[in-house]
Amino acid sequence: MTELAPGAAGASGTASSRTGTGTADAEPVSSTSPGRRPWTSRRWVLPLAEAVVSVVMALGYTLLCKHISVNPLNRIGQVSGLAKMQQYAAIIGLPVLALLLYTAYRSTLRHHQQVKRLVCAALAGLATGIVAGGIVVALRGTPSPLGGQEGDPSVLVEMANSFLHGERMSGIYPPGFPALMALWAKVRYGGLGGAGFALHDMQIFFTALVGPMAYLSWRLLLRPFWALLIAVPASVLFIDPIRPYSHVVMLVLLPLLGYCLREMSRAGGRSVKSLLLRGAGFGLIFGLLFLWYSGWYVWAAPGAGLLALFVFPWRKGGAARKRAALYVGSILVTAGVVGAPLIYQMARLGSQHPDRYAYLSVYVDPAYVLGWSSDRSGGLTYQNWPVAGEMAGQTGVSLLLLFGVALAMGLGLRSMMVRTAAATLAGAWLARMWFASHMAHDKAVQLFPRTTWIIMYCLMILAVLGLMSTVQRGSGWAERSLRPSGEGASARVLPRRVVQQVSAGMICALALFGTMGASWSINRYMPSPDNSQMGIDAYRAHSVKKANGTCPRYAPVKNCADINIRFWKPNGDDGKIWCGGVPPVNWPAVCGRKAPPGI
Repeated sequence: MTELAPGAAGASGTASSRTGTGTADAEPVSSTSPGRRPWTSRRWVLPLAEAVVSVVMALGYTLLCKHISVNPLNRIGQVSGLAKMQQYAAIIGLPVLALLLYTAYRSTLRHHQQVKRLVCAALAGLATGIVAGGIVVALRGTPSPLGGQEGDPSVLVEMANSFLHGERMSGIYPPGFPALMALWAKVRYGGLGGAGFALHDMQIFFTALVGPMAYLSWRLLLRPFWALLIAVPASVLFIDPIRPYSHVVMLVLLPLLGYCLREMSRAGGRSVKSLLLRGAGFGLIFGLLFLWYSGWYVWAAPGAGLLALFVFPWRKGGAARKRAALYVGSILVTAGVVGAPLIYQMARLGSQHPDRYAYLSVYVDPAYVLGWSSDRSGGLTYQNWPVAGEMAGQTGVSLLLLFGVALAMGLGLRSMMVRTAAATLAGAWLARMWFASHMAHDKAVQLFPRTTWIIMYCLMILAVLGLMSTVQRGSGWAERSLRPSGEGASARVLPRRVVQQVSAGMICALALFGTMGASWSINRYMPSPDNSQMGIDAYRAHSVKKANGTCPRYAPVKNCADINIRFWKPNGDDGKIWCGGVPPVNWPAVCGRKAPPGI
C-alpha cells in the first residue's frame, strides 16, 4: 500500500527515530534533563509555528512593499517596482534557503525536518505575499480597489452598502465577503462611502493569505514538501486579487474533503465524543466556507457525494456504520445550520438568477480545461485561442499532467486524496458538459467555464500525488531489491541524508518558480488604459477621488470620478445570452441573434 499521508506529519520518518533508538535521525537527549523530550516534540508546537511563520511571511512581505516608491501609471515605474519586489524576495528568501541547505548537509536529520517544515511554510506565504505586494505597488497613491467603481468590484461595494443600509442578503450571492466589507467599512472608514476603501484593504489582505491557507490545508494530508508542491503552483496560478475570496475556497475545499472522507472511513476506531467534536468542527468550517463562496460546492458535490457512498464503512460492522453516520450527520447538521441563510435564499430565489453572460471561455472547445480567459481577453478570439498543441491539440504540459494522473490512478488509488481528486474531476467534467450542452436550448451559461479551474486543480493534485506514489514505490522497491544480503534493517540503499539533500534542492527550485510565477501574476494587474487588458482594473482605481474629494497622486485624468453610493439591485433578465467581447457585426455568427442596440 502506498501511504501518501503519514500518520505523524513532519516526523522523522522511521519508527526508530520516533522512539529515539540510536539512529542518525534520533534527537540527542539533553544531559541537563535526562529523559526529557524537547519542547518542540509537543504535537501543537510545530504546526502552530508553521501557521504563524507562513502568515507572518505573507503579511510582512506585503507591508514591506509599501516602501516601494514608483509611479505605477508608467511602464518604467512598473518594471522598477517588479524588480524591487524580486530584490526584496531574494533578500528574504536566500537566507531561508541557505539555512535549509545547511541543515540538509550539516545538521541532524531531526533538526533538518523541523527547519524544512518552517521553510516550506515561509515559502508558501512568500509566494502570495509577492502577489499582494504587487497589488500594493499597482494601487500606490489610491485608496480605491482594483476595478474602481466598475465591474464586479462595484457590485461587491453595492452589496456592502446594502448591508450598511440595513438591507438583507443580496440575492443568492454568498454574503460572507460583502458582510465583512461592510463591517470593515464601518469600523475603519465611517460606514457608507467607505466600502470601496474597505475592498481595497481586503483585496490585499486576503490575497496575501491564499498561500498560507492552501499550504496549511494540504498539511492535513501531506508532508511539507508535497504540500508545498501543490500549494504554491496552485495559489499563484489561480489567485484572483480582484476577488481573492473565491479561489481560496476551492484551494482549501478539496484537501478538507479528502481529510473528512478519510476520517469517515476510520470512524469505527474513534469514540462518539471525538466523532461529534470532529464532525461539528469540520461542519463549522464547511459552513463558513459556503458563506464565503459557495460556487465550488456545486462542482465538487457530484463526485464527492458519490465517493462518500463508496467509502462509507458498509462492511465493517454495525458499530462502525453507526459511528460513521454520526460523524457525517454532525458535519451536515452543523454546516446546514451555519449555511442556512444562503441555502434558504438559493431555494427561494435560485431560479430567478440564471447566468446568461458569455465571454471568450464560453466560445472555445469545452474539452479545453488547461487555460482560461475572462472578458478582458485582449486580442484573443475563439479562432486563435487556445493555441493547438503538438499531439491532437494537446500541449506538452497537458501530456505531463495526464501522465501524472496515470501514475496516481495506477499506483496511489488507495489514497483517499487520490480518490477525492479523481471523483471531483469526473463530477465537475460531467457537470461542465451538461450545462454546456444545454446552453443553446436554455439560453443560459450557468457559470460552466468556472469548472476549468477546479478540473485543472484536480489534474495538478493527481499529478503531484502520482509523482509522490512513484517516489515512494520506487524507493521501497530499491530498498527491498538492492540491499545486500545479510545487511540489517538499518542499512539503507538510499541514505536518508541524500534523500533530504535532494528534497532541499527541489524546494529551492520550487521557491524560484514561486517568485517567477508571482511576478507573472502581478504584471497582469499593472495599470493600463486598455479596456481589453486586466490592467484596466488598477487604472480605474487611480481614476476615483479619495475620501477628501481630491484625485489620487498618480491620477491619469484631470476630472476624477466622485465616490458613488449605490445599493445592490438584481439585474433584469431578458431570457437571452449576452455575448461579451464580440463585435456587434459578429453576434449572429457567435450568439445566433442580432446584437442589441447601443453596443
